[in-house]
Amino acid sequence: MVEKEFDVYIEDMDGNVVMDEKVKSQQNGFIDLWLPRDKKFRTKIEYNGKMVESEISSFENDATCITTMQLM
Repeated sequence: MVEKEFDVYIEDMDGNVVMDEKVKSQQNGFIDLWLPRDKKFRTKIEYNGKMVESEISSFENDATCITTMQLM
């Protein structure tokens, strides 16, 4: 989904909101997110009535490119 605007909500496991804003995908279809290191996060991404929720983390050996989140 190239250059589309998504509602992105991210909070850490303590309930602190890290991001709550609209984010536009890049020409390659990816959303670029920068998150604090060494934490786990709850994420929710919405677009056009579809949504995906997932837990992601930013520890040293975690993936930096997540391609498994799918809007339903």
